[in-house]
Amino acid sequence: MTLVFAIPSKGRILEAAQGFLDRSGLKPVQGRGVRDYRGTIPGLDHVEVAFLSASDIARELVAGNVHLGLTGLDLMHEATPEPEDRLVSLTPLGFSRADVVVAVPQAWIDVRTMADLDDVASQYRARHRTRMRVATKYLNLTRSFFDRHGIADYRIVESAGATEGAPAAGAAELIVDITTTGATLAANALKVLDDGVIMKSEAHLVASRTAQWSDRALASAADMLDRIASEARARKVKEVRTRFRAADDGVLAEARERFGVETPFGGPTSSGMLTLHCPPKAIFALSRFLREKGAETVSVMELDYVFGKDNPLYERLAASLARS
Repeated sequence: MTLVFAIPSKGRILEAAQGFLDRSGLKPVQGRGVRDYRGTIPGLDHVEVAFLSASDIARELVAGNVHLGLTGLDLMHEATPEPEDRLVSLTPLGFSRADVVVAVPQAWIDVRTMADLDDVASQYRARHRTRMRVATKYLNLTRSFFDRHGIADYRIVESAGATEGAPAAGAAELIVDITTTGATLAANALKVLDDGVIMKSEAHLVASRTAQWSDRALASAADMLDRIASEARARKVKEVRTRFRAADDGVLAEARERFGVETPFGGPTSSGMLTLHCPPKAIFALSRFLREKGAETVSVMELDYVFGKDNPLYERLAASLARS
C-alpha cells in the first residue's frame, strides 16, 4: 500500500511548509504542474503526495484517508473532539504559530473575562429575546471552550469569510478566530478577553492512527521521518573542526561541561584533530576557548543533516500504532 502524505495547498501554513519540506529532502513534484493535486517525492517510490487545505488535511487524517500530514494543532482539535484517539502529533514544526481567541468589541469596556461575557450573554438574551451570536470557523473548539466556562446563552454563526469583520457588519456580536499579532483584531476594533485564549497553535507533523498501515507504508514513513529527524538535529548544532597538539581528553571534557558540545566521531585523533557539534549560541565562546588552549584555526560549518542510529519520530509513530 502506498503511503499518502498530505501537505497544504494554500493558507497560512503553505510558505513555511514548503521551506520545511525542502530542508528535509521531501520536496514534492507535481506531475502536471501546480494545478495537479497529487504528486510524488523523488527517491521515495511508494509515497503519494496529496495537496489539500490544512483543514481538509486534519479531517482526512481523522478519517484515515491519509497516513501523514502537515496541519495546525488548532485544526487537529477542531476536526475531532478527542484527537489523541485518532491522531498522533509526531513533532511540532516551529512555524505558523497563532492563537485561537475569543474577541469582543473594544467598546465593551466592562467585558474583560469569560465570566463578564457570561453576564453579557444573559443580559443580551433577556433584552433581545435571542441569543448572542458568535462568528467563527471553529465550531467544535468554540462549543467546548464556552461549555467549560458555563456559557450557554449564545449561538454560533459559521463564518465563511473574514471572521474579524462580522461584528462591524452586524453579522455577530463577537468572534472566535485565529490571530498571530492581534493587529487585524485591533484594526477591526476588537480585543481579546484576558482569559480568552482557547489554544496556542502551530504547525505539526501528524500521523493517522486510523489509516491502514501496511509494511510498505511503514517503511516509507521510516525513511521520511529519518530525513526529518536528521534535519532537525542539524539545526540544533554547528560543526566545529580544529587541530592542535594540546587537544586531549581533558580539553574535551572541559568543552563538554562548559559549552554542551558533542563528539560525533569520538575524541581527538593522535594528530590532535577534533570534530565537535556545538549549540549555535556557544560557538563564539567555544572558538575562543579552543584558541586559548592552543588552536591556531577553528572552522565552523553549517550542517544539512545529522543522521543517527535512532529514529525518534518513527519510534513515536510505532508506539502510537501499537496502542491502537
